[in-house]
Amino acid sequence: MGEILSIRPRAIYASDPFKSRGRRIEQGTNSERSPYQRDKDRIIHCSAFRRLKGKTQVFVSHEGDYYRTRLTHSLEVAQIARSIARVLGLDEDLSECLALAHDLGHPPFGHSGEEALAECMKPYGGFDHNAQTLRIVETLEHRYALFDGLNLTWETLEGIAKHNGPLLVKGEDPSKLPWALRALEDWERLELTNFAGPEAQVAAIADDIAYNNHDIDDGLRAGLFSVEEISAQVPLVQSAFADVRKRFPDTSENRMIHETIRDLIGAMITDVLEESSQRLKKADPKSADEIRGLDYPVITFSKKFRTLEKPLRRFLYDNMYRHYKVNRMMGQATRVVKELFELFIEDPTILPTEMRELCQGPHNAITARIICDYIAGMTDSYAIAEHRKLFSVTGYLQS
Repeated sequence: MGEILSIRPRAIYASDPFKSRGRRIEQGTNSERSPYQRDKDRIIHCSAFRRLKGKTQVFVSHEGDYYRTRLTHSLEVAQIARSIARVLGLDEDLSECLALAHDLGHPPFGHSGEEALAECMKPYGGFDHNAQTLRIVETLEHRYALFDGLNLTWETLEGIAKHNGPLLVKGEDPSKLPWALRALEDWERLELTNFAGPEAQVAAIADDIAYNNHDIDDGLRAGLFSVEEISAQVPLVQSAFADVRKRFPDTSENRMIHETIRDLIGAMITDVLEESSQRLKKADPKSADEIRGLDYPVITFSKKFRTLEKPLRRFLYDNMYRHYKVNRMMGQATRVVKELFELFIEDPTILPTEMRELCQGPHNAITARIICDYIAGMTDSYAIAEHRKLFSVTGYLQS
């Protein structure tokens, strides 16, 4: 008997591509692709998306080709987001588009790179990867003759800005917002005190599902912890491994890990679908805007599952993100980012010509933002090579 899928027809509360709030610069309609399909295509073809293949999640690029990069992570998030959206009757293209876009603003070297860049940018307005993603799609991509950025729809911009939920409480001082977001023209139009639409909420929960599971996979294969160690401390994972062992007693450990990750992803998606269906039924929204107006998310894990998930997050933090091998790599990565920034802010004349021409002298806020854009756009390997060229005579002569 084949697989049976339960797919809802298009829901009344789904974002309607033909009722989009439009683009900053109107470009007319396209009979072959919806506005959200066009947004997705623009993201896939932009240079920032291609660079994600050289930006790692936890491991630095030279550690091996097997581990997840920002690109492979984004593709996994997109697959999960599309699956959830399909079952809930939401717009699959918008969910997939937001999943593909959500990491565009990440600098090299994972979270350590972001923390280092944020520290360097403290005197100049700070750094936030979600806001940097908006800066990329609104300003930094230079592909089209009529405008800077990608000229995406309001719904896509909103979903990027509010990837982690509302950014302001009603009446709160907007000065707390990341500089890159406040610098955008008419940022108030993104309604930052509201939750995002349902498709953006799908992309956000798909991100959680993807990184929890691929971090288990990468951590096991890197030898940072064993199946026995994670099973002993995380009941959710212990139960999944035990079930796989029971079904496939003679399989290899590699296959067992894959089957367990597969089951965990399935269990997380099922929980999200069940909890979200109940919330949607209770709220009974008649449009995506009604979902935005609620004071809680409708696409989320159940309270019971959040409780089960906490030991997993704690285990990964203690045994992977703070493992001494990862700390050594990230310590080196932090130094690369900070030393590059400090060198450039002291002497912006050594920046590439197109960036140097935009600068306004050492230790200037505009100069700092240009440097930030440059470093944030680097891949791991490019940042390492640039550091080698600038801090080593041998490296410079070999370049």
